[in-house]
Amino acid sequence: MNTDIRVTGRTGETGEEEYVMPCAEAMLAGTLALMTGHVQACCDGHRVLMAKKIVANLVLLSEHPLLSPQFKTMLWNLRERWREQLESAQDMQTAQADPDLWHASPSAVQ
Repeated sequence: MNTDIRVTGRTGETGEEEYVMPCAEAMLAGTLALMTGHVQACCDGHRVLMAKKIVANLVLLSEHPLLSPQFKTMLWNLRERWREQLESAQDMQTAQADPDLWHASPSAVQ
């Protein structure tokens, strides 16, 4: 298994360096980046989408054959916490989209 992170010497269209990493490490790096983005997101809609991807990535990582059983258990617990947070955010988003009014507003104001 290749455990080196090395710069390929190439730059992408954005001018950022490209890295070559093993699959599990790349998935973990992407998941950590999503977690950072989730905290910094300004829009709740973006947070929900990022949380869904975080949960999906944690599932993939928890099933990766090269990771230790202890690490897989930690990932599974983390996935459960993110899943609960996602459900809470979705419930809140639904409540904001369909607020219950206490009374109907008048059709005309005198």
